[in-house]
Amino acid sequence: MALPLPTRGPFCLTDDSAYRHWREGKLAGGPAGIDDLRVPVVDPLRLSARERAALLDRVAHANFALFEWTRPTADSAVLRGFLAQLGLRQLDHNLGAAEDGVTEIAVRSGGGRPYIPYTSRPLSWHTDGYYNAADRQIRAWALYCVRDAVEGGDNEVLDHEIAYIRLRDQNPSWIAALMAPDAMTIPANAGEEGTLRDARSGPVFAVDGRDGRLHMRYSARQRNVVWREDAATREAAQALLALFSGGDDHMLRVRLAPGQGLLSNNVLHRRDGFRDDPGRPRLILRARYCDRIAAA
Repeated sequence: MALPLPTRGPFCLTDDSAYRHWREGKLAGGPAGIDDLRVPVVDPLRLSARERAALLDRVAHANFALFEWTRPTADSAVLRGFLAQLGLRQLDHNLGAAEDGVTEIAVRSGGGRPYIPYTSRPLSWHTDGYYNAADRQIRAWALYCVRDAVEGGDNEVLDHEIAYIRLRDQNPSWIAALMAPDAMTIPANAGEEGTLRDARSGPVFAVDGRDGRLHMRYSARQRNVVWREDAATREAAQALLALFSGGDDHMLRVRLAPGQGLLSNNVLHRRDGFRDDPGRPRLILRARYCDRIAAA
């Protein structure tokens, strides 16, 4: 995934004036808490102009929003119809998804070692689809809660543009390292039936050539990430881990209740471990998209 480095604008490392202007607006317009991002929705299949504008406004400022349907449903078609009104149509049909492209995130048993999202274990910081090919990058996702856990399962969310600011302010050479076309490699996924996915190399931070927006692919899971062998890349990777462990005012926590969901331009996020009720197990619907959410 080798995208050209920006030669001007806020993500160009030599255009300090543009960066400072963008940075000031970004930090000033951020939410004070998760409630600032909450948008009630009466009918998800027929968004009012006010509801749609409110969702897009929150995404424009923070790259994510918290939506709350007044009439919860488990119908994935409703989720897809809701998201289509916000510009999301190019669903990513990943291996765990149903035929319609929506994935049920729940504890799964049997069939060998389970993939961590389908367990009750915590999930570390990541962006979705960090292992995808360059032509199938995930630019947006939504999580919708059908049933919550008895205990735990909270999400933490951090706008990836804030992570960029924190690293660039400390050391711009870290950003340069993380924009290298081979900064982060995800090894091939090989099983008994052969290779399910080839190794994927690409940058952590990149500027999307379609709209000039910042894109991030990242996983804090150290065992399945190979970092480029140079000092700046190793230092940058450690700086990200230090950011996550040290906390930030822009990290927001939310425990989704039934009928609530997160809508995001693929921001950084993590999940606490949780305890299920066997008779009413936690169920989250996830939809991933190659589109970004529509502009406000």
